[in-house]
This record gives sequence, C-alpha cells and structure tokens, in this order.
Amino acid sequence: MLTSKLTSRAQTTFPSAVRKALGLRPGDQVAYTMEGGRAVVTRFDERSLAGDPFAVFSEWSSAADAEAYSKL
Repeated sequence: MLTSKLTSRAQTTFPSAVRKALGLRPGDQVAYTMEGGRAVVTRFDERSLAGDPFAVFSEWSSAADAEAYSKL
C-alpha cells in the first residue's frame, strides 16, 4: 500500500509509482470518483466529456435518473 500525507492546506503529493502508473505529468488534472468509503483517482481527460454534456453532474447519475431520462 502506498501512502502520502495531507498538508495543512489539504494538499498531497502522489507517490512516484502512482504518477507513473497514471502517466501523470506536472499540470495534469486528476479526477476523483467516490465509491462507498473510497476515493478512486484517475487521470482526467476532458475529451472523455465531449460526448456527454451532463457527465459533470454526478448528482444526476442515479438509477432513478437513468430510468426517468431513458425515454427522452
């Protein structure tokens, strides 16, 4: 397990193994997805949002929302 500390300004440094695995370079953005009590970190790619204008609204991603909007 890799760890890092959170500073008083809520900043952390990703361990080099994580940066290498995600292909992160200075200036890159990361995305966080909450799954239960865990945060999953991925490399953020704006191009992945281009086809879905509502992708940034995670509060609209429930099963009830999918069913409600499926016939539109």
